[in-house]
Amino acid sequence: MLKRILSVILAATMVFSMAACGSDGSKKGDSIKVGMVTDTGGVNDGSFNESSWAGLQKAEKELGIEVAYLESKTDADYAANIETFMDEECDLIIGVGFMLADAVGKAAEANPDQKFAIIDDSTHADLPNVACLMFKQEQPSYLVGYVAGLMTETDNVGFVLGMSTGPMNQFGYGYCAGVLDANPDATIQMGDANSFGDSAQGKSLATAMITNGADVIFHAAGGTGLGMIEACKEADIWAIGVDSDQSHHAPENIITSALKRVDTASYEISKAVLEGTYKAGVVTYDLASEGVDYVASDLLPDDVKKAIDDVKAKILAGEIVVPNNQADFEADYGDVYTLD
Repeated sequence: MLKRILSVILAATMVFSMAACGSDGSKKGDSIKVGMVTDTGGVNDGSFNESSWAGLQKAEKELGIEVAYLESKTDADYAANIETFMDEECDLIIGVGFMLADAVGKAAEANPDQKFAIIDDSTHADLPNVACLMFKQEQPSYLVGYVAGLMTETDNVGFVLGMSTGPMNQFGYGYCAGVLDANPDATIQMGDANSFGDSAQGKSLATAMITNGADVIFHAAGGTGLGMIEACKEADIWAIGVDSDQSHHAPENIITSALKRVDTASYEISKAVLEGTYKAGVVTYDLASEGVDYVASDLLPDDVKKAIDDVKAKILAGEIVVPNNQADFEADYGDVYTLD
C-alpha cells in the first residue's frame, strides 16, 4: 500500500514538472519556457534585475512565453540555480549580470544543447550556445553626467558605484566625462560600495558626499543605489537613477535616470528563441538602437533638455565618442576617475 501511495505521489510530481517546464520536450502550443537567474541584488532591486524580469513579464503577456526566476542570495547560488532550470529543461536560461559569467560558461560548455544568455558579459562569446547581451552604458551615463554638470549649484556632484569592474566602471567613465564637459569646474566625489544589495552602504556613501557639498548624485549600484536615493530625498537634493526610470522612488528628487534597456534585451532574446532566430555571440545595445537613453524628466528645465539632445545628436553622429575604458578616459580628462 505504501509503495502504491509513493508511486502516485511520484507520478503527480513528474506530471507537474512536465507541465511547468516542458520537460517531456513538448510545448504548450508555440510556447517556450525561459528561466532567469538574478545576481545577488535580487529581483526587487529597483534596477537591473527588476528591469530584466519586467522584460520577461512582457514576453509572457505578449508572446505567451512561460517565465520564471530564481534569486541568488550569494555567489554560491548561481550554479545551483542554473542547474535547477536545466533540470526543468527550460528552453533559455538568462544570467543577469557579469557576476554569473563563470557559472554560465561552465554550464554552457557542459550542456551544448542548452541555450543561454548573459547580460553584461562577453567572456563566453565564442561558445555556440551563449548570447552575450551588451550595452554601451557609458553613453547614457554621459548624458546624465551632462545633466549633473549643468544642474549642480555647488559645482560638486557625486557617484556611487556598486562594484569596481570593467563593465561597471564604464558607467563612471561616461558620467565623469559628461559632468566635466558640461562643467569643467565641477568636483566629482566617488564611492565604491562593493555590493549591489547593500542599501545601508549606499545611503552612507551618499550622506558623506552630501555633507561634503554634493547636490547631485548618480548611482550605478542596483539595490545599493536605493539607499543613495533615500539619502538624496532626505537631504532634498537631486538624485539620478539607473537602468530604468527610477523616479517613482523619489518623484521630487530624481531628476533623470540613465536608461539601460535590459528589459528590451531579455524580451528580444526570449522572442528570438520562440521564433527560432536565436543566435549566440555578442549583441550590443546603444543609443542608435535605442537600447540606452536618458529620461527627459519634467524636473529638467527646457534649456537643459535642449543641451542634452544636442550632445546626444553629436554622439549619434560620431562627433562625441564617450570613453569606456581607463586609457581613453585619462587621455581626455586625466587621472580624475578614482574607482578603477
